[in-house]
Amino acid sequence: MSAAGDHLTGDEPEFFTIRRMTVADVPAVGALEKASYPYPWSEGIFRDCLRVGYACRVAVIGERVVAYGVVAVGTLEAHLLNLCVSEDLRGRGLGRQMLRLLLDRAGERGATEVFLEVRPTNALAISLYQSVGFIPVGTRKAYYQAQNGREDALVLKLDLRSGDPPVPVI
Repeated sequence: MSAAGDHLTGDEPEFFTIRRMTVADVPAVGALEKASYPYPWSEGIFRDCLRVGYACRVAVIGERVVAYGVVAVGTLEAHLLNLCVSEDLRGRGLGRQMLRLLLDRAGERGATEVFLEVRPTNALAISLYQSVGFIPVGTRKAYYQAQNGREDALVLKLDLRSGDPPVPVI
């Protein structure tokens, strides 16, 4: 998908393109992952995602990879595995565009619902996900590595079949 004409809001417009991730992108994606997370995915994980056919996308400005996303689609269900935007561009609409594209790809591949996990402390990501209709449906105990052991994950769900949000699990 080309986002030609799309730009990020801010002082200087920065034009970007969203396209399929390739193996050649993996080093840049890995570097962005390492810069963004204390417990990053390895480059091997990204190569495996490409190899098995997950929907993997990158956003680029010029030659610079500034965002990426990975979604796995199974029978009727998709799982957003990773979504990351370069720190200097967060909160400016790029993550939303990447998320919408990944959700479109999941729907095109037959998914009727999408799940994801997010750290409860990641308020910016939670706000983005909720703004497109994801709702909390549960918690995965001790899901993420953390500095002092493990951190729970908040599980969110989006129903792609209608505009009606799914019912949360209590």
